Amino acid sequence: MTKSVSILMGSESDREIAKKAETILDKLGVQYETKVLSSHRNHKELDKYVETSKADVFITIAGLSAALPGFVASLSTKPVIGVPVSGKLNLDSILAIVQLPSGVPVGTVGLDNGTNAALLAAEILALSDIEVSKKLIQYRSGQL
Repeated sequence: MTKSVSILMGSESDREIAKKAETILDKLGVQYETKVLSSHRNHKELDKYVETSKADVFITIAGLSAALPGFVASLSTKPVIGVPVSGKLNLDSILAIVQLPSGVPVGTVGLDNGTNAALLAAEILALSDIEVSKKLIQYRSGQL
């Protein structure tokens, strides 16, 4: 069974961060899908997408109130990785993701760090996918 990742952006302005994640997932041979779905502007579509997604891990990229990671985590028991987006007040998106209530965990990486989000997603997939595990070892040794 092929493992996959869903990269969700709160808005099109997050595209450059998503590209960082896509670059890593391409190198590791991990399938992914990238979509713009705002928890504020089109929450019904986001709700339907998360509930029907075949992805094994979600990477959620969000700034300002950074509601997207928590919203996705509330709809799924699959791992969710939050990528806070830098802005005028960098602490806003970081705190919104790392301070989610107990029972709705979201793994959080550094500001704008789509690279680490993709690597963390791959590490999760590698727990049950030997090919991804091998590619991660190659990547970390500088062979990819």
